[in-house]
Amino acid sequence: MILNESLIKRALDAALSTGADYAELFAEESQNNVLNMIDSRFDSLVDRKIRGVGIRVYLGLRSAHASTNDLTESGILRCAYDAAHSISDGSRIAPEFSLTERIFTDIHPIKIVPSSRSILEKRDIVREALSAAKAKSDKISQASGILLDVDRKILVANSDGLLTSDRQIRTRLSVTAVASDGRESQVGSSNPGRRMGLELFDLISPSSIGEEAARHALVNLSADYCKAGVYPVAIENGFGGVIFHESCGHSLEASSVAYGNSQFSGKLGQVIANEKVTAIDDGTIANAWGSINIDDEGTPAEHKVLIENGVLKRYMVDKFNGRRMNMPSSGSSRRQDYSFVPTSRMTNTFIAPGSDEDQDIISSIDLGIYAAKMGGGSVNPATGAFNFAVSEAYMIRGGKIAEPVRGASLIGKGSEILMDIDMVGKHMLTGQGMCGSSSGSVPTDVGQPLIRVKKITVGGR
Repeated sequence: MILNESLIKRALDAALSTGADYAELFAEESQNNVLNMIDSRFDSLVDRKIRGVGIRVYLGLRSAHASTNDLTESGILRCAYDAAHSISDGSRIAPEFSLTERIFTDIHPIKIVPSSRSILEKRDIVREALSAAKAKSDKISQASGILLDVDRKILVANSDGLLTSDRQIRTRLSVTAVASDGRESQVGSSNPGRRMGLELFDLISPSSIGEEAARHALVNLSADYCKAGVYPVAIENGFGGVIFHESCGHSLEASSVAYGNSQFSGKLGQVIANEKVTAIDDGTIANAWGSINIDDEGTPAEHKVLIENGVLKRYMVDKFNGRRMNMPSSGSSRRQDYSFVPTSRMTNTFIAPGSDEDQDIISSIDLGIYAAKMGGGSVNPATGAFNFAVSEAYMIRGGKIAEPVRGASLIGKGSEILMDIDMVGKHMLTGQGMCGSSSGSVPTDVGQPLIRVKKITVGGR
């Protein structure tokens, strides 16, 4: 345990001392290691330790948060009193409570803890990936790789009497390849990750990651610029799911919904998508990148059907915003680290498999775009307006995938794209990313099968 139970109880009592009706203590001890290589040489090594405590109090629909990296008894109690004095009701008597430890099932077995392996062993993993990328073609002028491993230990206690903890180990390898023909250069990337240790590379070989990054770069080098227009678009599985995550997922988080700042506020039970669309957020998938045993408020992860056959069924809810919505937490509260205030966030969010064959989706499009890989983008949760780059794209002509194009972007509105998804394939894959929001950057999986959007604005050069 990061802190002893007696100190935890005294800190919570101090946080309640000015009349708050709820207090929570979050303690963290994390080790983040980053190994960065360019071609065959080390570029940088980062060894980052995070240790601290965040204390939060509620009084009705008001809340306050304080944090400290001073883990002495006086430092933690001072933090608790700081939170308490930010929100007070002198007429209230602090509630009595006792702590009861709960141990939740760990659904993410770890075989090789990254800290048990040497820097040289980790270097060899990255070197294998970069060698494979360079060997793909003499046009690959540079390959760089980043190996990240995180070992995060958290403890959550609150005035409801909960005392629990979790250990979260994640590993990710990101490879970027540069392809050049003497006139210009283009990049490609591949960056799989899982909530597991270095056994990740028994599942996905480093060489396959390097080869995929090189292939991606070479395709973009051979591509001409995309012509702007309104097209039907087929969006591939895996990281293609980022378009749902950004354009719709954020609008289903309580941090937007509770304040009426979402395009989907007040629409439970209503049709918001094509009947082909079922969307899920599931933090319980074993060893998935975005999975959790408990969220950062100590609530167990859940499998949540957000949209079922086009009908809005659930939101993603944290404890505090759940008060405003009169809804229980759905195990969706997350934070980058102890210094951030947690709020509702996604875990592994995806469009569920449908009944359409991939070849039927492509052949149904006479002239359109095949978005093989999605890139980054932005969205306004209140309106759902989004803009996403397509990092690998092809024209579809006469129902067949044709020449590659680059510079394509997808522009639209989340509520409209949900209605315009009219074909959903059978083969769902996921892609890994880091999602940034008010509570910092957290690991999330996105996913879907191949889908068809019957019309969407495509930006070009």
